[in-house]
Amino acid sequence: MGKYQELAKDIVKNVGGKDNVTGLVHCITRLRFTLKDESKAKDDVLKNMSGVVTVMKSGGQYQVVIGNHVAEVYEDVCPLLDLKESQTQTVEEEQPKKLLDKAIDVVSGIFQPILSIMAACGMLKGFNTLFATLNLYPESSGIYLIINAAGDALFNFLPLFLGYTAAKKFKLKPMLGLAVGAAMCYPGIQLSAVSAGAEPLYTILEGTMFASPVYLTFLGIPVISVDYTGTVIPVILAVWFASKCEKFFSRFIPDLVKFFFVPMLTLLVALPVTLIFLGPIATFGSTLISQFTLGIRSFSPLLAGAVVGLTWQILVIFGMHWGFIPVYINNVMTLGYDNVMMPFFACTFATSAVVIAIFFKTKDKKLKEMAIPNFISGIFGVTEPAIYGILLPLKTPFIISCIAGGIGGAFYGHFNFRKFIMGGMGIFELPNMMNPDGSMGNIIVAFVGILISMAAGFVLTMIFYKDKEVVTPAASNSDEQIAKQETSLGDSASNGESQLVSPLKGSIVKLEDVQDAAFSSGALGKGVAILPEEGVLYAPVDGTISALFPTGHAIGITSVDGLEVLLHVGMDTVQLEGKGFKPLIQQGDQVKKGQKILEFDTKLIQNAGYSLVTPVLITNFMQYGEIAVTQEAKVTAGATLLRIQKQ
Repeated sequence: MGKYQELAKDIVKNVGGKDNVTGLVHCITRLRFTLKDESKAKDDVLKNMSGVVTVMKSGGQYQVVIGNHVAEVYEDVCPLLDLKESQTQTVEEEQPKKLLDKAIDVVSGIFQPILSIMAACGMLKGFNTLFATLNLYPESSGIYLIINAAGDALFNFLPLFLGYTAAKKFKLKPMLGLAVGAAMCYPGIQLSAVSAGAEPLYTILEGTMFASPVYLTFLGIPVISVDYTGTVIPVILAVWFASKCEKFFSRFIPDLVKFFFVPMLTLLVALPVTLIFLGPIATFGSTLISQFTLGIRSFSPLLAGAVVGLTWQILVIFGMHWGFIPVYINNVMTLGYDNVMMPFFACTFATSAVVIAIFFKTKDKKLKEMAIPNFISGIFGVTEPAIYGILLPLKTPFIISCIAGGIGGAFYGHFNFRKFIMGGMGIFELPNMMNPDGSMGNIIVAFVGILISMAAGFVLTMIFYKDKEVVTPAASNSDEQIAKQETSLGDSASNGESQLVSPLKGSIVKLEDVQDAAFSSGALGKGVAILPEEGVLYAPVDGTISALFPTGHAIGITSVDGLEVLLHVGMDTVQLEGKGFKPLIQQGDQVKKGQKILEFDTKLIQNAGYSLVTPVLITNFMQYGEIAVTQEAKVTAGATLLRIQKQ
């Protein structure tokens, strides 16, 4: 239970108790109950309750309006109701998403919190290797070891960090996610620990590519030993499964002992399932991919190199690149070199080139700030910060980096590019590519491949990458018309004033005339409403998308000067479940004033019986003084709509 548990109890009690509730979802401002008997709900008590804005009844739902923190209240209400999971889902869970978009959203959301430290650790490792190579200090020195410890901290214990961030993504208690990640790094169950000086009990799947020695059993079930340090997919699967276990146990464990019994049972179930099933499945997937690549190489080295270069970063995202490591080690130890895995070397530099091209091409300050450290980290061989922080969220640059990696990989495959000594990352791998016989052919291939990969990545990015379009929608209107609307609010803005431009073209509707008490009362925010004439919504301020409801009908933006803006397209349009709405941004995106952020089908919304009236609200209005609204009857997108006096 969270900080709203008392409010949650009072709400459930006054909607008629848990037995009167047959369903619950929430939108961006309100809890939406489906009640057996609405007459049992105590409207007046709820309306006067601290923490409740108002109560409304619409579309067969009993709506308790909460405000911006509705999601937190929802989390505390759900455990109080005897509902199946399908009856207590958010609107987000009801909406089908494209598989790729869903995967990107999950992976990006999990890695976003650790991107800065990941880039920092990569740069530390790179510089440390550089300084040791330049003989500024030996690798045995305390300086090298301590700096290397700082650089390796995240990468060696990546499951701990991902356990924590994945728990937040999957709505598991973060400390429980951290415990799952820590257990997966526990020395006693790692492959190197259990196999050192010991004979395996037996080998399962012997005679197949998945043959695995077994050193441990759990209740007689074989535990395939895998080194999970530095892996990605196993811990994400583990935390996802743990989140399901926690929800399951929370329903049945009495509140008196829930505090410690739920996490205990969750760990007791989730960890064995992960170590016995989920982890090995991810490992077998890696093995399958590596064997597939070996088969292609026997047919065409050029094609195999292209496949490795093209798919390597996709494998890195899902942690499946580890399937190549045994092949790599075996080749170096038995043949004296590896030429199967090495085409991936092109990806390091293709990624770095794409990042630096974005630096030159983008006007987004945040992207520019991220590009340089991620470029340096990539050159040093640590590309994850660039992948998760820049390329993957932008999608097109990620595709470009894969293509450029494939081009460089094909070159390396065709010319039998090899690595003779294990170790090193990025540019610091180059000494290990010197042919032992002293010939320079292989190292020349290495440098030419770097140039090809970087040139391909840079040029393709400069040609095909486009910054998110910033539109000045009012440009089609006469300057005189825009000037008229702006001057209707008075003289030019003073230093103590913020401005908000119209996100729509349409007719002004006074907030008090909106047919929804939650908006018309001003309890959710101060501002104005617009009846749109076209189905395009633009950003009214420069800022960050702080909230994007999955249905697309409601968007929150926090401006660069602190305004918290809520744009709610239509009345009760959450009931459309996303039909007719096409968001052009994602939560966390930086937007510019006038940038197109949403398209919506006005005819579909009206034909479904919903009003198009769109409130434009300042939700943190209490931090400001007077909010002046345009006096014009109609407004053009991009013209000044509100002027907000700072206190």
